[in-house]
Amino acid sequence: MSNSDKTVLILGSGLVSPPLIKYLSAHGFNVIVANRTLSNAQKIVNGVGNATAVQIDVETPEGVKLLDEYVPKCDAVVSMLPYLFHLVAAKAAMKYKKHFFTTSYTTDAMRALDAEAKQAGVIIVNECGVDPGTDHMSAMRAVHAAKAKGGECISFTSFCGGLPAPDNNDNPFGYKFSWAPRGVLLASRNDAHFLKDGKDVSIDGKDLFDNFEVVEIPGVGTFEAYPNRNSKQYIDVYNLPKTQTMIRGTYRYKGWCPTVKKIADLGYLDLSAQVFDHKTMADLTREKADATDAMTASELKTRVAKKLGIDLNDYRINNMEWLGLFSDQPVPKGVDTFLDALCHVCKEKMQYKAGERDMLVMRHEMVFDYPDRKEFVTCTMVDYGIPNGDSSMSRTVSIPVAIAVRLVLEGKITLTGIQIPTIPELYNPILDELETLNIKYVEKVEKVEKK
Repeated sequence: MSNSDKTVLILGSGLVSPPLIKYLSAHGFNVIVANRTLSNAQKIVNGVGNATAVQIDVETPEGVKLLDEYVPKCDAVVSMLPYLFHLVAAKAAMKYKKHFFTTSYTTDAMRALDAEAKQAGVIIVNECGVDPGTDHMSAMRAVHAAKAKGGECISFTSFCGGLPAPDNNDNPFGYKFSWAPRGVLLASRNDAHFLKDGKDVSIDGKDLFDNFEVVEIPGVGTFEAYPNRNSKQYIDVYNLPKTQTMIRGTYRYKGWCPTVKKIADLGYLDLSAQVFDHKTMADLTREKADATDAMTASELKTRVAKKLGIDLNDYRINNMEWLGLFSDQPVPKGVDTFLDALCHVCKEKMQYKAGERDMLVMRHEMVFDYPDRKEFVTCTMVDYGIPNGDSSMSRTVSIPVAIAVRLVLEGKITLTGIQIPTIPELYNPILDELETLNIKYVEKVEKVEKK
């Protein structure tokens, strides 16, 4: 059976889906792109061969019923939906014994489908994007290579950031959104757990942005690096029982962490439902700063600076002003939390303009212990978006999963059940093909004498 006889159902036509759709089309597969807003799906398939658009909203009972119409016609299902809806799509795929793919973290509910997938003879591939995804692949390729030579990993750190390219880094936050602002800001609330020099470390979400380091990546730039969620679980995922350090985290340009920390301290990450009818951003800030309605914007800035314990001329106050937190900009209808009001102004002010490009930076730093030496190994990937074309974020997230779909449907990967790309059968062919597309990890080894 040729690829032209096979069909892939892609659920979701968001910012990172286009390269996935174009890749599968270019390799001869038929592609059905389903989205709750039909016009968005139609726009994304315009000009792409073998691709059609349909309307499916899995948030509704009618949309779930439509899966029973389309899934049986397909050979694989790829969910590019928000992670909350992956399980609905996965269950539909299992019902009709179809392969299933996501770029998202594996949940316990997804793991519960492992036996069913194996019995059906199909694979469920999760964490096959960039972070998670090629972070696993590049790390495990280095770890397995070292183990084959008798080395044990005793320290592992990995950081990743999706950022504006340096030539387009032109706002005071050093950030532009290549995916949903809400997800970025919600991540600012997460607790962090990691292992450092043999010690367990836990950081409350409210203190996350007080715990960053400034790091220099040679030839790339200077960044703030902060820990992300539960890093300790990767000691088992990567099978590194002797490591004394396990930290995974995020890169941002300098100034992001201290600014977002003060915005959070002010209360703008609040998710409690509110009524904001006829209110402005300044009104919301007055409420959080315990200020009176009579205060001018200048007086409000002074009040906020005092409340946050920083100088009125501090760059973080200036950043808040640039964002519009002291302005008379109306809060849009339908916005009912402080966090979503913040999302709205962030999205307005931090968009990529036509022709601008983003940058994806990932770097692992590993120490391997051998009988006669130690090795310090860095593994770095820097990728840039294509001006007026696909963003780096969309390419690095969706092309790895596209390659995985192709390999499975062409019979080159025959694994079944739940899989993530930490094994050579998955990571080698995906990383090798990504290199041909100029998405590559550069590894450097520095030998260190044992003491």
